[in-house]
Amino acid sequence: MRNVDLNHLIDLEALLAEGSVTGAAKRLHLSAPAMSRRLSNLRDALGDPLFVLAGRKLVPTERALALRERVQAAIEDVRGILAPAPVDFTRVERVLTLRAHDGFFGAWAARLSARTAADAPGVLLRFRLRAEKGRDVLRSGEVDLDLGTLGNPAPEIKTQRLFQARFVGVARAGHPLLKARNTRARLLRWPHVAVSEREHIPDPVDEALAEHGERRRIVAEAPGFQSAMAMVASSEWIAVVPEPFARWSAEHGALRVFELPFPTPALDIAMSWHPRNHADPVNCWLREHVRAVSKSPDR
Repeated sequence: MRNVDLNHLIDLEALLAEGSVTGAAKRLHLSAPAMSRRLSNLRDALGDPLFVLAGRKLVPTERALALRERVQAAIEDVRGILAPAPVDFTRVERVLTLRAHDGFFGAWAARLSARTAADAPGVLLRFRLRAEKGRDVLRSGEVDLDLGTLGNPAPEIKTQRLFQARFVGVARAGHPLLKARNTRARLLRWPHVAVSEREHIPDPVDEALAEHGERRRIVAEAPGFQSAMAMVASSEWIAVVPEPFARWSAEHGALRVFELPFPTPALDIAMSWHPRNHADPVNCWLREHVRAVSKSPDR
């Protein structure tokens, strides 16, 4: 097997199909001299002239004719092995684990599940909170797709930016803060709920206020954006959260969204996956659905 060269099959298929060195050279994007050398290599490997002159034409020998069907079958087998296998998603049965902020689950999890179920009813999406610190869940295989701020993933991790989210304030409907133009002084008059699960990202509200020598009064810390908004909905407290999460909650609950009276940096939200899943058709399919859901106009 040391002397086996699978390129011989491709060369022989081209020669049998074209019936000439020139035609085979064009088919394989080679020069005529290069194709002639390949024919010479084939003759040495198979111990047969394979093609001989009959007038001005090359005609296959009996050995070459006998090999025609076997060569074509072998080529098709190799192509079948190397080509991506088509996936019938209606027959796929898998559990795919996504890790994200709780705000993502509120805003998009239901729509994402509905989209994937329409294609692949046998696929179960398992959602996990981004609460674990310092755990390489993509490398370990615990998570198939990680959604959140870009951060500093391991060098081999694949990452794609999904969207940018600016920060807005949220308060319950009828909150006194909403009855007049918002200012820093009015914003600071009310107690705030902070979000403790912010990974390595400094809080943009606190940073913006610190530039003016001010700070807000934190009365509670929530483990995520969704839980912070739930606290706000039934109290006099207010919170600052990414706009996509806030808009969804305002549409489906008793919250109201308001603009902050000072600029804050936006969050870059991305999805990340391990290289072992990069070419996996099911993981590719999941990433397409996440892109579609997170970028849809009604988010």
